[in-house]
Amino acid sequence: MTTSTTTTVLDAKIPSGPLEDKWSNHKASIKLVNPATRRRYTIIVVGTGLAGASAAATLGELGYNVLNFCIQDSPRRAHSVAAQGGINAAKNYQNDGDSVWRLFYDTIKGGDYRAREANVYRLAELSNNIIDQAVAQGVPFAREYGGTLANRSFGGAQVSRTFYARGQTGQQLLLGAYSALMRQVDAGRVKIFPYTEMLDLVIVDGRARGIVARNLKTGELQTFAADAVVLATGGYSTVYYLSTNAVNSNATAIWRAYKKGAFFGNPAFTQIHPTCLPETGQGQSKLTLMSESLRNDGRVWVPKKKGDTRPPHEIPESERDYFLERRYPAFGNRVPRDIASRAAKAMCDAGYGVGPTGRAVYLDFSDAINRLGADVIRERYGNLFDMYHEITGEDPWKVPMKIYPAPHYTMGGLWVDYNLMTTVPGLYAIGEANFSDHGANRLGASALMQGLADGYFILPVTIGDFLADHRPDGLTTDHPAFKEARRQAEDQIKRLLGINGKRTVKEIHWELGRVMWDFVGMARNAEGLKKAISEIRALREEFWRNVKVTGGPDHFNKNLEFAGRVADFLELGELMAIDALEREESCGGHFREEYQTPDGEALRRDDLFAHVSVWEYKGDDQPAVMHKEPLVFEYAKPTQRSYK
Repeated sequence: MTTSTTTTVLDAKIPSGPLEDKWSNHKASIKLVNPATRRRYTIIVVGTGLAGASAAATLGELGYNVLNFCIQDSPRRAHSVAAQGGINAAKNYQNDGDSVWRLFYDTIKGGDYRAREANVYRLAELSNNIIDQAVAQGVPFAREYGGTLANRSFGGAQVSRTFYARGQTGQQLLLGAYSALMRQVDAGRVKIFPYTEMLDLVIVDGRARGIVARNLKTGELQTFAADAVVLATGGYSTVYYLSTNAVNSNATAIWRAYKKGAFFGNPAFTQIHPTCLPETGQGQSKLTLMSESLRNDGRVWVPKKKGDTRPPHEIPESERDYFLERRYPAFGNRVPRDIASRAAKAMCDAGYGVGPTGRAVYLDFSDAINRLGADVIRERYGNLFDMYHEITGEDPWKVPMKIYPAPHYTMGGLWVDYNLMTTVPGLYAIGEANFSDHGANRLGASALMQGLADGYFILPVTIGDFLADHRPDGLTTDHPAFKEARRQAEDQIKRLLGINGKRTVKEIHWELGRVMWDFVGMARNAEGLKKAISEIRALREEFWRNVKVTGGPDHFNKNLEFAGRVADFLELGELMAIDALEREESCGGHFREEYQTPDGEALRRDDLFAHVSVWEYKGDDQPAVMHKEPLVFEYAKPTQRSYK
C-alpha cells in the first residue's frame, strides 16, 4: 500500500463565535425532532461501554427506539469497567485555581496542540455536568470528611480535578450508566443484543442504514435496519497484541466502517501508559494497568548504578535516581503519560532498569506511607495494592512496585465533525472510537470524561439535527444492500475457514504485535517504519495463505472471532505505520527520533503538521488517500510543551 495526499479540506462544521459560546449557540440553532415523532426512529448503538451505554440510555430516555449491541454477555462487562484512577472535571472544589478554561488549556497542551480547540473546550465545559449526572445516579465518589467530593491530581495538571471511586472509577461509572440503560430496557425503548459482534456497515443511498452482525454463541448472521448508526466500540491498542485492553477489545466495527467510506483520523496517535506491570513471557494475553493515580504518592526511581541487582531496600537514597523529579522539577512524577513512558524506557534502554528482565522501574510508596500513614494510603489505593500483590506475589507495602510502559489508549479513530458524525451521513462515532478530543496524547482521567460527554450530552443533541432532515421511510432488511452486505460477511467467514493452513491466529497476532511494538511503539524512525510496513504486508500475505481456523461458522468459535479481528489488525497496523511515516515531526505519543529537542523532548513542526491526518480507503489494492483538516488555534497559542 502506497499513499497519496490530496488538498481536500474537510469541513469540521465548527460553529462560529467566541469559544465559550460555540456549544450553547450551536445547541440553540440546530434542528430538533418532535417528542411524538422520536418513537418512529430507530437508532443502532454498537457498544455498551461508558460512551455506548450512556448514549443508548439517553436516546431511549428521549423516546427513540434503540438497538444496543455488545460482544459481552452483559453491558456491565464492557472494558470501561477496567478504568481505575478517575474522571476529570473543573468543579474547583479545592479552590486551587481550576476552571473550565484551565481544564481546556491543560487538555490542549497535554495533547501537544493536535486537537480542535472547539471540541476540547466543549469537553471541559461539559465536565461538570458529568459529575452531577453521576452523583444523581448514585456513583460512590470518594468524599472528604465534611461530605464534599474528593479530588486528586493526575499527570499534566497542577490542580486537583480528578474525581474517583478508589481504584474502581470506571466500574462505578459504568454501573451508573448501566442502571440508566436498564431503565430504558424495562421501558421497552432499548433492546440489548449480547454476544453479538458487528461485522459490517450497511449503506443505502449514501447513508448508514444498518449493520450486519454475528451472534457469537450460535454463529447466526443477522441484519438490522435503522435511521442512524452509532459506533461506540472503543480503541484499537490490541493491535499490539499485548496491551492493557481486554483480549476481546478490537477494531473491527470502526475498520469495516472505514472500508465503507468513513475516513480515519490520526491512526498513528497511540498512547503508551507508563504505569503497567512488566511483560513476563510470551504466554501472556494482556498487560495489567496500574492506575496513574499511583503517581500522586508513588515516586519513580532506578538505581544510579547500571545493572544494580541489590534489593531496593538495600539501595540508599544517595544511590537512587528519581529521574522524573530530576528532569521535570515542576511536575515531577505527575508529568503526562507520553513523557513519563519515554523517560522510563530511556532509563531501561541505558541499562538502569530493574527486575529479572531489566525492563522495569520502581514505583515507591515508602515516603508517602511514612508521611501520611498507612491508613490514608490504604483508603486511596488499597484495592490497587491488593491487585498488585495478588498478581506479582510482592507486597507493595514492603517493597516498591515494578512498572513499565504498555500500549493503552488510542487517540486516533474515525474522523468526526463537531456533531460527532463521520464522513458517512448518519454514521456517528463516539468515545475512543473517534479521534476528536485528545490530540496526540490523552491526559489521564480524560477518557471517561469524553465517553460520557459524548454519550450523555453531545450525541443525543446533534443526532436530532440529522434525523430532522430524514424522516422514517420504512426501510427494512429486505433491501438489496442488506443482502449484499450479509453475503460479503459470509464470504469472508468462508474464506477464513477454507485456508486450513499451519499457523494459528494467535501466532500471527503475536508476530504483528512484536513488529508494532518494535517499530510503531514509543519511539519511531523512518527506517523502522518502512521496515514495519514491509513486514506487516508479508505477515498479512502469510495470514491469508497459511492461517488455520478450526471449527465451523455455526456455533461458538473463538478462533473464528479472533481470525476476523486479526485480519483487520493486519490492515490497520499498516495504516498506523504509514501515518507515522508521513508525519515528520514529534508530538505527544508520536515520537519520531529524527525530530527531538536537544534535551530529548518532542519537537513539533507546526508550519507543516498542524493538521489532522485523515485517511480515505480506496480499495484493498489501492493506496489510501490522505486528506487534511487544518487545526487553527485562536485561544491556546501553540508553544513548545514544557513540564520542567
